[in-house]
Amino acid sequence: MHQSQYESPGQSRYEPQYEFPHHSQHGYDDGSPYEPRRTRRRRMAVAAALLALVLLPVAVDRAVAARIESRTAKAFQEGMGTPLPPEVHVRGFPVLTQAASGPLRRVDITAHDIPARDTTRPLPVSELSLRLDGLTKSDDDSEARARSAEATAFLSYEDVSNALGLEISQGGRTGQVSAVVLLPLGKDVTVTTTVSAASGNRIAFKDFQVTGGALPGAGGALLDKVFERPIQLRNIPDGLHLRSVTTTDDGLTARFSGRSVTFRPDGGSEGA
Repeated sequence: MHQSQYESPGQSRYEPQYEFPHHSQHGYDDGSPYEPRRTRRRRMAVAAALLALVLLPVAVDRAVAARIESRTAKAFQEGMGTPLPPEVHVRGFPVLTQAASGPLRRVDITAHDIPARDTTRPLPVSELSLRLDGLTKSDDDSEARARSAEATAFLSYEDVSNALGLEISQGGRTGQVSAVVLLPLGKDVTVTTTVSAASGNRIAFKDFQVTGGALPGAGGALLDKVFERPIQLRNIPDGLHLRSVTTTDDGLTARFSGRSVTFRPDGGSEGA
């Protein structure tokens, strides 16, 4: 009998020449680079459950923060008389525990076009940015109080001009504004005055000087009356005190700070 050319010496013709990978009942052995399908599915389910445990508290906390922000914006709009609700952001995480246990650590509010409540020389606030620390609400929701607060108000030159009855713009030096005084026969005079913070949340204008044109004696007396009385800011929350006033290209920037700052939805926050 001749030996097959495919058989090696000593090898039975019925003995397999190749070995194939052995399959386990549920998949491949541990030595295989592939996991059993059931194991992969189990791991994916565990990962999804862990992800849900992480995301669910975040979603709930964000919902609580959004509700607080919405209610705060509504109360501020009602109290300050703004045409639109302000932007409100509750800082810190988690907000839920802050709301349940005590004051909110920090709340930022940005409001626009706050009208003035003074019938004499009213000066609206174009923009008011507030940082409130330790904000709490009364049990009857009649007011909110911040342990401390800082604020920046922007007052446009257009509104300052309307309040003073003169055309106001930025002066040539830091802290100065220029005013144009119209005279008979189409003439005008330019004067400069220094702006500063005065007690009682007032903006003072001092030491005016003529920088262009000739001012008659009667005009000087008139400007004395215009500038001698500071402008009262009556649309600032109670407890905030004016610290400084600076000039910019477009208007005045007033900075405030205070403790125990109060907001009342009934419009009681008018400043001192």
